[in-house]
Amino acid sequence: MVNIGDTAPAFTLKTTDKSDVSLSDYSGQTVILAFYPGAFTGVCDKEMCAFQDNMGKLNQSNSIVLGISVDSPWANAEFARKYNLEFSLLSDLDRDVVKAYDATFTGLGGIDGYVSANRVVIVIDKNGIVQHRWVAENPGVEPDYDSIVDFASTL
Repeated sequence: MVNIGDTAPAFTLKTTDKSDVSLSDYSGQTVILAFYPGAFTGVCDKEMCAFQDNMGKLNQSNSIVLGISVDSPWANAEFARKYNLEFSLLSDLDRDVVKAYDATFTGLGGIDGYVSANRVVIVIDKNGIVQHRWVAENPGVEPDYDSIVDFASTL
């Protein structure tokens, strides 16, 4: 499990245009990893829109958001288009990153054995160290977006 004070595990994932994005691309910035179970599901829609609504404040503090799900780049692209998201949505098709960050959820939507991302928010400082970790009790629970944005803005 990734804990506060740990070096954030490195990764490279596909973005909505199928290009590679690595955590190391954001060295020197505060990074919010927003793991979400699935595009076009009510709570995930609210979550990504809440982060989008805070982009002005996050940009001022040199903080970025990376949304991570096990959805395909095509589903994430349509999701980003629908909500005019200005941050990257990344596809963890092999589920390696959700496992590395202990952000898995099994049985989403009552499908036995289906592994998706749980709703987990990780804040990584400019030096690549995990400074905050929030994990939902279940995928229907939302984080306190204001406190996450405020915390990230102080790093």
